[in-house]
This record gives sequence, C-alpha cells and structure tokens, in this order.
Amino acid sequence: MKGGATGSGKAQLVPADDINLHFTGDIHAVTSAHNLLSAMVDNHMFHGNVLRLNPGRIVWKRVMDMNDRSLRHIVTGLGSGNGHAREAIIAAQIGAVDAMIVLLKEAIKPNLVQTIEGTPVMIHGGPFANIAHGCSSLIGTRLALKLAKLVVTEAGFGADLGAEKFFDIKCRQSGLSPVAAVLVITVKALKYNGGVPNHELNLSNTDALMLGLSNMDRHIENLRKFGVPVMVAINHYADDISGEVDLVKERCCQLGVPVEVSNVWAEGSEGGKKLAEKLVELLNHQKAHFVPLYEDELDIRSKIERAVKEIYRLGYGNLSVCMAKTPYSFSDQPRLLGAPKGFNIHVTDISLSAGAGFVVVQTDNIMTMPGLPKTPAAEHIALDEQGIIHGLF
Repeated sequence: MKGGATGSGKAQLVPADDINLHFTGDIHAVTSAHNLLSAMVDNHMFHGNVLRLNPGRIVWKRVMDMNDRSLRHIVTGLGSGNGHAREAIIAAQIGAVDAMIVLLKEAIKPNLVQTIEGTPVMIHGGPFANIAHGCSSLIGTRLALKLAKLVVTEAGFGADLGAEKFFDIKCRQSGLSPVAAVLVITVKALKYNGGVPNHELNLSNTDALMLGLSNMDRHIENLRKFGVPVMVAINHYADDISGEVDLVKERCCQLGVPVEVSNVWAEGSEGGKKLAEKLVELLNHQKAHFVPLYEDELDIRSKIERAVKEIYRLGYGNLSVCMAKTPYSFSDQPRLLGAPKGFNIHVTDISLSAGAGFVVVQTDNIMTMPGLPKTPAAEHIALDEQGIIHGLF
C-alpha cells in the first residue's frame, strides 16, 4: 500500500493532509495484521515447530509503511527447525486468523472523502502498480457502483501496468466488466518518450513529439485488446504548446479514438466537463465486449509470455500474473523509451500471493522495498505554531 496521492490545484481530494498521513489508520492496521502473522510464525518455530516449517523457505515477510532500502537485507528465521515437509502452511494453522481479523475490522471498510467541489470519492487501498496490482479494493468499487450509475477508478502508472492488472486481476477475480478505458496522457510525457530531457520538456519540439506518439499508439492498441471502447484524455499543463496539443488530437483522430483536453487542475469540474460529455457519448455509441488477456487455465510460463508478447511486445497455475517491472518503459529497462519491440524480459524471481489470488513475477532489478531519494520529502514537512502542516505538496 502507498500514500494518498490526493492531487493538487483544483483536482484534489480533501482532507488531503489526513489522507496523505495516517488517515483512518487503514495502512497501520494492515501492517499490524501482517506483522502479527510474521511474529506468530517465528514464535511457532521457537516453541518446537510442530508444523515442521522450513526457516529458509518462509515467504511471509515483515512489512512497514516506509521506504527503507536497508530493510532489503534483513533475514529472519535462521534458527533450527525439526524438519521440512515442503507443504504449504496457511495462517489458520498458525492460529493467527481471528486476531488478524480483529485488527482489520475497521480497515475492511472503504473510506468516503470528497473532492474540493464536494464530489464523493471512495479511497480503499493504494498498492503500487509496478510491484503490485495498482488498483483500489473490490469492496470500495462495488460499494461505489451501488451509489452511482458511472464509477471512474484509477489504475496506477502506465496502461501496460495498471490497466493490464486492472483487467487481468481485479476484473477477472471480481466478475466486473468495464465499459470503457480512458488513457490519460501529457504532451510532456510524449516528448520525453521521443528523447527530450526533463529540463527541455517545456520547449517546442514537434519532431520528438511525433516520435513519442508511438508510445501513445502502443497503449491504445494494447487497451483495445481487452474489448473496451478507448478514449484519450490530454492532461493539460499551463505551458503546453497549442500546436503540439493539436498534433496529439490529430493522431487520435487518425486512430479513430475520441480525445479531449482535461484542464481540471486549473478549472475544476468545468475543465473536465467536455471530457465527461465525450466519454458519455462514447458509452452510448460503443458497447464493451470485455475479454481478459489470457485464460485461467494457462500455465504460469504461458501467462508471462502472453503478457510480455501482447502487452510489452516481445500448482497455482490458474492464478493471474502480476508483473513487477519499471513503469517507465514497456520493457524492463527504464531507459528504453517510446514503443520498443524485439526485446527480452528478464525474470529474476516469482513469488506467490495466494490470498490476493495472483503470482508476482519480478523482472530485472525491480525493488519491492522502495528507497528514499537523495532529498526525501520528510525534509520539507513541518508543523507550525497553529498546528498547520506544511510541505506535503
């Protein structure tokens, strides 16, 4: 799970400070329940190890809501055991389930917040899409669907990660059938994929933009594989160059994809009204025929190959596959930009998330425990004499 990601400008949720910090304590509760099982596993081995757990094969790791790279190297459970049966042991056999449920009794409930204009928003869960599945909870989505005719939900990072996992994990497990997909792009990101360095993204560069459009093309093509109508939303920046925005619109028209500028950051709901109207028009004229990327019955290797070849281009076998890779490229190499083809995906590890219902496939040097940057945000956060928090944005 991660932080709130509450937005900014007129496109944000409130109360932002609470959401980005402790909020209702959901993440703390999940951490406590998770680590309770870790402690009880170690305790079981200390007191005789009746279940004959193999200390070297414990896959349930301790967790914390903090980026801390030093914890990548912590090893526990090195004490002696009484034998290795090589059979799966679940939390119920350790006797931890009821206590974990007690710790999670409030965290299981979705949280109702609002935009700064008062639109209701459900927040429940916030996993990263590069190392996890990148979607909010099924409980939150189902509750929202009972309260509104249309529900907009986010799938994190690029469509190759968040959208693929939303379709192949969340929708597959829940039976949800999405009616459309909105691909959010920025002109700056397209120019970056065309080779423009960060410090020059505000300068006009139509040649780089035309190269970078191949990245958008690939995302659109991938989304269409799932049988849902696709629309493009151009997330507007104040320093966007109108001619470059027009080039993006022209490409979308060539691809037969509806497109609209979203200026919610500066104008609030008024800045997204045309986008919403065009989306409703799309829903009225195109019907979704949702289909996942692969069948449940495929073996794990075939599912990985299907995900790599179709999306990236290139015992628990009935579970979905959750690819853990960089969000900056279709490949597992963050510097391989645009819409590359013919590359290899380097699988370094596979781990089972049996309770969540998927297998995590780690690629190249992806880290599941993030590290802090050279200048952490914590250095800029402060509480003034009036009790107001500064530096969160």
